[in-house]
Amino acid sequence: MKCTTEEMKQIATGAIRATEENGVVFFHRFTEEQEELYRNRWTDFYIRSFATAGIKLFFETDSEKMTLKVTTSPGSSRSYFSVDVFANGEAVGYIDNFKEKDMTGDYTQKACPLGDFAKTFSLGEGMKKVCIHLPWSVKTGISELMLDDGAYVRPVKHSKKLLAFGDSITHGYDAMRPSNRYIARLSEALCAEELNKAIGGEVFYPELVAKKEPFAPDYVTVAYGTNDWSGKDRETFLKDCRAFYSAVSKAYPDAKIFAITPIWRKDKDEERPFGAFAEVEGAIRESVSGLLNVTVIPGESLVPEEASLYGDLRLHPNDEGFRHYFENLYANIKEKI
Repeated sequence: MKCTTEEMKQIATGAIRATEENGVVFFHRFTEEQEELYRNRWTDFYIRSFATAGIKLFFETDSEKMTLKVTTSPGSSRSYFSVDVFANGEAVGYIDNFKEKDMTGDYTQKACPLGDFAKTFSLGEGMKKVCIHLPWSVKTGISELMLDDGAYVRPVKHSKKLLAFGDSITHGYDAMRPSNRYIARLSEALCAEELNKAIGGEVFYPELVAKKEPFAPDYVTVAYGTNDWSGKDRETFLKDCRAFYSAVSKAYPDAKIFAITPIWRKDKDEERPFGAFAEVEGAIRESVSGLLNVTVIPGESLVPEEASLYGDLRLHPNDEGFRHYFENLYANIKEKI
């Protein structure tokens, strides 16, 4: 049984909308207005807006097998990708493009092939919940989703929504498996649908918040600052940071908003126009002062300062680094909700 485009739309989570091109279904995490904002801002950011970070297919079925065919193209500065397939919370397999690569050490710049991929998965007997995590790193289209003839299929939906703003780390750099990203694991722990608005390289960009979402989130996480520190003076940093958080607080007054300050980076002791990296958390705290629905989460305590926990050995967590990030972040958030 081949799932129709409409059926795939119904079981998708984390997508604002879907389009179809030559029989291939593409899910979008940004609205058309937001994509146009990035088209006019910078070509690289526009390309990254099409990466399928946070988008999943989540459904209940009695099908014992599933065949998935995907097509991939650039969606970040990384070319490796993985599609993670789970049944009742247990991994049943992956579609990826790095099995033939040595992914030890700094694996982030490995050249991996993109294009068309397909695999048949054994889902097991009986009714089960199937979750397909699409890649964070590439633009991914679904050309075919096949289940057993006559199979039962029902969408699984979350009652809550988590809106995630951020830079490359929230985008997913450098998890090898998208299901291991910190924000994927946080949304699962909060029983919330992840709606990921992160872009690798992004900074506090208030104009993005002005293009308001077509939904009301229950939780909002904001994790910028590391790129702002790299490229802005203190005055500009504070202005943009205040403007961003003020806009989020006003747009989503009923949401619990968490301001996550930057995690460790290897060059943290260098000076930038902003000043010392250690002063970034204080600048963010100053910027959100008075916003009653914003809570600051210190990033310095989330991931240990060990290069082995970072995919590029200096900035972006690997899968184990993201485990620390999630566990420590969730412990902080649990105390406040």
